[in-house]
Amino acid sequence: MAHSETVETEAGSARITWHPAEKARLVLAVSHGAGGGIEARDLRALAGVLPGHGVSVALVEQPWRVAGKKVAPAPKTLDVGWRGLWPALARPGLPVVSGGRSAGARVACRTAVELGAHAVLALSFPLHPPGKPEKSRADELLGSGVPTLVVQGGNDPFGKPEEFPTGSYELIEVPYGDHGFAVPKRAPIEQDEALTVITDGVVKWTASLV
Repeated sequence: MAHSETVETEAGSARITWHPAEKARLVLAVSHGAGGGIEARDLRALAGVLPGHGVSVALVEQPWRVAGKKVAPAPKTLDVGWRGLWPALARPGLPVVSGGRSAGARVACRTAVELGAHAVLALSFPLHPPGKPEKSRADELLGSGVPTLVVQGGNDPFGKPEEFPTGSYELIEVPYGDHGFAVPKRAPIEQDEALTVITDGVVKWTASLV
């Protein structure tokens, strides 16, 4: 059964909602982006599927979301919140995959080595602001320092799969998906199929980590 706990950090109170696996071999800790919370379709899908494959999922709400604020703080403040949460995530004594969507993916990449993350899951990594490919954040992704999986929508305005630089990470494309992995009604794949691309890919990848 899912259960939540509040964790105090230097950036304020954060919340972890646990979706535990019966016989866990990994913990996947994933946080939301700058424009939404843990109700995001990809985070919900992962929390529903992965525990059946030996991966406990911890959905993390950053302090600014818990406080009811509408706008995310600066990246450094997001990192402070993630660092403060980490002891609660690592507590089960299992390897922890650090993950997030969009801004949360950047946090996971920036802090992975420092926190001892086993790997990084980057959902909808915001390679650049929409329409500004020259403002690349590729260095954060390439500098994660641990095994990294990027899951990217084929039509993501923050960076389409073909825009990503070569590197030592894996990339799964969600056909026709936007930044939130929504697919147009006219697309040849259904929304459920798009989410299955994500969950199947992450299940396979996590199985390869241990």
